[in-house]
Amino acid sequence: MEPFALFSPFLLLLFVLFILKSGFFIVQQQTTAIVQRLGKFSRVAQAGLQFKIPFVDQVITRMNLKVQQLDVLVETKTKDDVFVRLKVSVQYQVLKNKVYDAYYELEEPHLQITSYVFDTVRAEVPKMRLDEVFERKDDVAIAIKEELAEAMHRYGYGIVKALVTDIDPDEQVKVAMNRINASEREKVAAEYEAEAQKIRIIAKAKAEAESKRLQGRGIADQRREIAKGLEDSVESLNKVGINPQEASALIVIVQHYDTLTSVGENANSNVILLPNSPNVASDMMTQLIASFEAAKKIGDASGNNKPIL
Repeated sequence: MEPFALFSPFLLLLFVLFILKSGFFIVQQQTTAIVQRLGKFSRVAQAGLQFKIPFVDQVITRMNLKVQQLDVLVETKTKDDVFVRLKVSVQYQVLKNKVYDAYYELEEPHLQITSYVFDTVRAEVPKMRLDEVFERKDDVAIAIKEELAEAMHRYGYGIVKALVTDIDPDEQVKVAMNRINASEREKVAAEYEAEAQKIRIIAKAKAEAESKRLQGRGIADQRREIAKGLEDSVESLNKVGINPQEASALIVIVQHYDTLTSVGENANSNVILLPNSPNVASDMMTQLIASFEAAKKIGDASGNNKPIL
């Protein structure tokens, strides 16, 4: 009896510690624990230190209250008969005040969400052409969220966001789309190149027109100055007793020899001199004077006495 009496307090202490350990439990933040009593729902334990009756109460599961994400890959057909794969990401969480429903009402939440995503996508995408699917993917995501939010709320799940994260048509369709895009870009590039060429041609034509205009003005100014110089030369010769015809002939002869001098200054020029007699200059002078005399008589007959230059 003495050994049993010595160990009985120790065994009693161990039993008490076991009871206390099995009676207390800790629930982590953003987590809830479902406690059942003799197989029946008892309560939802929130975060912190909790107590349950040993051998009577049992923590059967812990529910994660954080936002979770489920990726669903759906293949469907568009309005223009193109098969396309859509990746839909659904962000959801267990509602804190509906933990009971989330656990007891729904066996497989992932399968339920996947089914609703398939149903909504295959109802919306066949109404659109392929280009519209890319342009209106947000409309598809909104339709998925609205459908899921309404259906899953009564099961204790809240839908935070639904996103269409990827649109993947058939490989041949993608090649065709890239080819169409490349053709469009080449067309735009050709249009820009043609427009640039047009601008260059117009600018060149304007520059040439301006150059011709300025060149014509320069020639006109040059001729006016030459005429004025000739007039001044004739007046100067008249003052020393040389009549206008002789003065004009003299100026022509001087210009003739000035021309020969200018040609001779250029070493690369070739000059062809026709056969002539030594008195050719005198003959040229006589012919010029005779021409001016004839012109003067014609001018006097017509009433025009202005000197001919």
